[in-house]
Amino acid sequence: MDILDKLNDEQIKPVTDTEGAVLVLAGAGSGKTRVLTSRIAYILSKGLADLSGILAITFTNKAAGEMKQRLENMLGGGDGKWICTIHSMCVKILREFGGRIGVKHNFSIYSEVERNNVIKKVYKDLDFDDEQLLKSAKYHIGNAKMLGLDPEQYGRKYAFERGIDNVVIIYEKYCQRLKENNALDFDDLLTETLRLLRQDGETLEYLSDKFRYIHVDEFQDTNAVQYNIIKLLAKKHGNLFAVGDDDQSIYGWRGAEIENILRFDKDFPNAKIYKLERNYRSTKSILSLANCIIKNNARRRGKTLWTEAEQGAKPQYYQAEEEAGEALFAARKILDGVAKGGKYSDYAVLMRINALTRPYEQEFAKYNIPYKVYGGFRFYERKEIKDALAYLRLISNPFDSEAAERIINVPKRGIGGKTVQVMYDYAQSTGLSLYDACVDCDMLDVSKGTREKLKEFAALIKDFIISAQDTPVAQLVRDVINFTDLRSAYDDGTDEGDGKLANLDEFIASVDDFTRLNPEATLDEFLNQVTLSSDTDDMDDSDCVTVATIHAVKGLEFPCVFICGLEEKIMPSARSEEDGRDYEEERRLMYVAITRAEKELYLTRSKSRYLYGHRDLTAPSKFIKELATELGVKISSAPRIENYRQQRYYDDSGYESDIPPKTQTVSFKPAFGSFNNKPAPNSGNKTYAVGQRVMHRKFGIGMIVAIKNGGTVLNVAFDGQGIKELSASLAPLEILK
Repeated sequence: MDILDKLNDEQIKPVTDTEGAVLVLAGAGSGKTRVLTSRIAYILSKGLADLSGILAITFTNKAAGEMKQRLENMLGGGDGKWICTIHSMCVKILREFGGRIGVKHNFSIYSEVERNNVIKKVYKDLDFDDEQLLKSAKYHIGNAKMLGLDPEQYGRKYAFERGIDNVVIIYEKYCQRLKENNALDFDDLLTETLRLLRQDGETLEYLSDKFRYIHVDEFQDTNAVQYNIIKLLAKKHGNLFAVGDDDQSIYGWRGAEIENILRFDKDFPNAKIYKLERNYRSTKSILSLANCIIKNNARRRGKTLWTEAEQGAKPQYYQAEEEAGEALFAARKILDGVAKGGKYSDYAVLMRINALTRPYEQEFAKYNIPYKVYGGFRFYERKEIKDALAYLRLISNPFDSEAAERIINVPKRGIGGKTVQVMYDYAQSTGLSLYDACVDCDMLDVSKGTREKLKEFAALIKDFIISAQDTPVAQLVRDVINFTDLRSAYDDGTDEGDGKLANLDEFIASVDDFTRLNPEATLDEFLNQVTLSSDTDDMDDSDCVTVATIHAVKGLEFPCVFICGLEEKIMPSARSEEDGRDYEEERRLMYVAITRAEKELYLTRSKSRYLYGHRDLTAPSKFIKELATELGVKISSAPRIENYRQQRYYDDSGYESDIPPKTQTVSFKPAFGSFNNKPAPNSGNKTYAVGQRVMHRKFGIGMIVAIKNGGTVLNVAFDGQGIKELSASLAPLEILK
């Protein structure tokens, strides 16, 4: 039969086992999607059910679309209405049957942003004024929805939490407000469907009879509410086909329960379990590393990936002195590979947190390497960074009303939208800026209290404007972040908040990097280079390096992968230790990262990194230590030294080193005589010399002001951009006559 022709023996067994509960433990790259779609096609070809009687639950719209397309290719069409995400399935069910439990069929669906807006309004209506309570309410309501608990149930379960009574009051009012608005949030789609199935026997009977066969992809990512919905729908026929990998369960932080896949045969005593261990993606060397790391987890069913592919290149481990050198290492490897005929899209740089993207964005920009950032915004496009930049923009240009509006209430100052509108009306009638309206606040029709807040904001900005005239840029940025208490806007005790705080520290590091090369730089010059960094380049979308969090690329694969930031407190994360949790989910995350690689794999770290407002020595990740024998390296733990700052040097190949170069260089000054004037060796048929005018595609026209490390590193002063440090062999420079 054609459906089975492209399957191996491991895959054929679960595909043809159509009756009862079946669990397929599908290792990374083992062809689970092919197995799932082939099984549906097999059931249809045997006449066991119509497509309308088959439910296939996926966890992304993209996966659902791909599954429909594969089935269409195999069968030539059909109604794939019930091949969908679990949220889409719940919407369909609630639109048709929700009226039985009081859910109107034309309900609105609120996003996370809309949910937070409603919570804010409820909070204000209740006359609460503790900002920490608002943050706490947002967290607890999200947690309650994820657990499927109503306000009363949640209040009992978390009675020990400080301020829980007020949280419950806000939660109750929030639920009431959604009902008044005929709206459900994303979590409600699940909890209301579960309530419907539990309370309305007729609906449960109809749906469980309709879906003769139920298929669930990425089963390890199900939470308690989702699992209970699935079990109820499978109640009539018992034909539940679950595909997943306990070793790739990496979403515990958002409610996924690995226990669902570990206890499957306890919940379904007659369940049959199959393993897909043959990998079609990676080389033997990469799989050996993956097996080596994941075997250290205790809570797993156990399987060993294998392949008939070649041994392949051995994964490599690289340590840089600082994060810029770590990024430069990746840039060199990528450019070498592209020069040999590869594509930029062959490469992916993966990291635990997106706060680590900045050095990669900067190094890739230097050498015209096209890239896309996933799992978060580009560094300078993230909200917390744009907020900080808005302060700097307003200080630099008080006429920038957009910048003023953005940060006039960040952090919270009690200056609301109505006040801003009054200010805008005044500014437009007088031809002044929004900042001028703050200065002239005595002329505004606002309350005395609001007027005082506007005066305080205007005075704050005025002080910064004066200070900026003679304060170095790096110090000015620190003053802005500290004196505005900007960190308080994001310090909410969550992983997301921690990431934003880390991004602010990365922003300070980016300023330090800029001013290290440009000690006399002005605020305007810094803002110029940031503007270029944040512009969206006109690149071919089909051929870009992927820069992403590991969570963002689950399910994807790349010929070459760099896993960076492999240091304690980053990978594994500090939070996993602080919360008293073991490292098993972090180790699964490492396993997922390794198994994204097809042919080449590089594991990298920095011996020092800018974190929490200062530079520290770092310790190698626990996972590198576990892989040391497999990698053939010796790992030693370095003590953390507070406020560590090491002089940055470069070795003869252009990588950072802790050994000073023989050639002494000095900071940029108008007189060029103090520089090493020795011409650089031939670099790609180009001979560089101090004083030459050059063109860079991104930075524009500049002049070579220093040549270092025997000619391997150039310092170029670009018009309006300051000095950039570039590798002579990699930099895309055109010498101007």
